[in-house]
Amino acid sequence: MSKEKTEKPAKSGKGKGIIILIIIAVLMLGIGGGGAFALIRMGVIGAPKPREDNVPKLLKKGAEDPYAPKTEAKDTSPIEVDGDGGSPYKASYFNFTDEFTSNLKGSAALIQVSLACSTHRDGRVLMWVKKHELAIRSAILEVLADTPDEDINTIAGKERLQKRLTAAINHVLAQEEGFGGVDDVYFKSFLVQ
Repeated sequence: MSKEKTEKPAKSGKGKGIIILIIIAVLMLGIGGGGAFALIRMGVIGAPKPREDNVPKLLKKGAEDPYAPKTEAKDTSPIEVDGDGGSPYKASYFNFTDEFTSNLKGSAALIQVSLACSTHRDGRVLMWVKKHELAIRSAILEVLADTPDEDINTIAGKERLQKRLTAAINHVLAQEEGFGGVDDVYFKSFLVQ
């Protein structure tokens, strides 16, 4: 009988040791997981968060654009003066140099347009439009080729086309630079044959 009594306390001592080891292991995993989560949330480890200063900012009228293109020649044009009405933000424009010509969807008609776009954000947006003009031209031609003949015969259809062109430009910019920023597209000329 004395053997049975000595064996039982030995088993319960081993069981307590294993339970303590399991509890310590779970606590260590919890502390390590919490620490890793905190480091990821702070941006110390893991994918970097996009910096807020890397996003083009809206420019109020009269504000200086830190990303405006530098001019080397002495400028003798009058100082730019913004009006008090309308949008509180400054508008900057980009003219596409060449015209766009495409067939219309499901038609033998051709469309030829000359375009410009605008932004209320700093000069980075227009710098990116110029940098990615080739990809943007391709996207614009795709939109024009996907436009039915009926859409270009009404003002509402032309407004929808402008919105689709704006979205196409912003899609290319978002893919290439991580941010769109073009607010509107304008027709400088519009010809259908």
